[in-house]
Amino acid sequence: MATIDDDISKCTALVVDGNPNSRAILVAQMRDLGLQTVVQSTRTVDARRKLETQRFDFVLCEMHFADESASGQELLDDLRNSQLLPFQTVFIMITSEANYTKVAEAAESALDGYLLKPHKASQLAERLQVARMRKLALQHIFNAIDTQQFDRASELCAERFASRGLFWLYAGRLRAELLLRLQRYDDAMAVYQAIAQETPAPWAKLGIARTHLEAGRLGQATTALESLIKEDPNYVEAHDVLGRTHFELGQFDKALATYKEAAAITPSAISRLQNVAMMTYYAGDQGEARRLLDRATRVGLESKLFDPQTVVLLALSRLGIEDRRGLQRCQDDFVRLLEKYPENRRIRRLASVVDMALALQRQDTANVLETVPTMAEDITHIDFDYESAGNLLALLTHMRLRNVHFYEAELAVKTLGMRFCSNRSVTELLAACAAAHVPYARHIRNAQAAVLELAESAMAHSRAGNISTAVQTLLVHAQSTLNVRLIDNAYQLLVRNSTKVNDFELLKAKALQLRTRAGAGNRRVLLGNQRRLPGGLMLRSTVRITGSAPEPSTAPAPLGPR
Repeated sequence: MATIDDDISKCTALVVDGNPNSRAILVAQMRDLGLQTVVQSTRTVDARRKLETQRFDFVLCEMHFADESASGQELLDDLRNSQLLPFQTVFIMITSEANYTKVAEAAESALDGYLLKPHKASQLAERLQVARMRKLALQHIFNAIDTQQFDRASELCAERFASRGLFWLYAGRLRAELLLRLQRYDDAMAVYQAIAQETPAPWAKLGIARTHLEAGRLGQATTALESLIKEDPNYVEAHDVLGRTHFELGQFDKALATYKEAAAITPSAISRLQNVAMMTYYAGDQGEARRLLDRATRVGLESKLFDPQTVVLLALSRLGIEDRRGLQRCQDDFVRLLEKYPENRRIRRLASVVDMALALQRQDTANVLETVPTMAEDITHIDFDYESAGNLLALLTHMRLRNVHFYEAELAVKTLGMRFCSNRSVTELLAACAAAHVPYARHIRNAQAAVLELAESAMAHSRAGNISTAVQTLLVHAQSTLNVRLIDNAYQLLVRNSTKVNDFELLKAKALQLRTRAGAGNRRVLLGNQRRLPGGLMLRSTVRITGSAPEPSTAPAPLGPR
């Protein structure tokens, strides 16, 4: 009888297959290998829920399911996008001969192995053993990542990659991902280029494009991604990254078209459906946005992959057509979410936005005028982020359309604009939230122009040779606005001219202090609450399984170009 290792009896497995016969065979084979705990699932949606609440050592998943549109690959993608699949879990895809090529290509992203039907128990054992060997061989690297020792993990990966040790290629990919996390873009590019010379793997080419994106070289990222998609139109993660690139360029129409292409390739992927729904909302097609946001909510509300900002946008859109019953359903959805995650600050904050939308529709003016000004007082708070800014701006816009005024409303819009309008994508996203009231949208666009003018006037001192004056001027403006562009400009100018500034350490400390005040979540704007930028490996091995939904990341990132 084939076995894997001595402690296999302590492992747990999940078998996901809609066919009762093949599922029974897989379960029997796993038990013959020594596993005592083998859980079964007939549908991907049920498997997703199990994987959200339990940790498994092995997952065996069928590629295609006859009675549902979702596939095993879409399940894997969704789990990775929401960081619900730990490093230690071995994920094996089961497929037929006809699907071999597609699975082999998909395997490069996160799959630990594939198994062709029909297979023998010995073949299954071999696949599991090789995958488990990789997990064990790289365990010291995974442990370093798990404890946030990213520099150490990167060094260990570099040693294995250079020595061509066991699983050296995978170690190289991990190193590149870690270097991106550390914002060492030139080093990451060198690793991805070295890998691309060794293998034609699409993920290596995607890594090169992602590095351009992370380094702010958006034009080069676009060119690389368009070339990659031309080579393989069904490479869905390339579409994800290209959509992200268009979004950062403020090209919402192109971002929407690209996200639609990704969703068409994987129609049952919750995260991609939400991307399309949100982009449709920001693009201004409210009728279609309501339909897509409603669908995403019905499909994904009970999943940890679901982003509750979807319900907020749905509520704001329903407010625009005076849909009281629809607004009530949105409020009910948040009641269920809060029952499930009572300690989640983000969900509570989003729920208050929906409460105010419903109060506006019910003409509960006293409640609105008591609560919304309090929200506006938080604009300069460290936890107030782009998402909060957009939602508050939408509420202020709906209030203005209903002639519900408070004295500081226009000042709040201007303050919000000066803090967050650091580039075109942010400005256009916020302007979209205020599109129904042209003066507010104009304030937002004027704020970006004002920020650029402040930066330019300060840099004039630098061109005249007065570096210290330029930095101090930028920091004064940054302190009054908390705009990350001004903070970054000050920091970068300071670092590039460290030997020319007498009070370098003092100014550097002030810049870093302002960076902290501006909030780690405001380094870059994300569509919804993405926990992993598309196309990358998941750099975490622990999973929160009870009590609360994942919070937005608050881990600090080094100051650098964006």
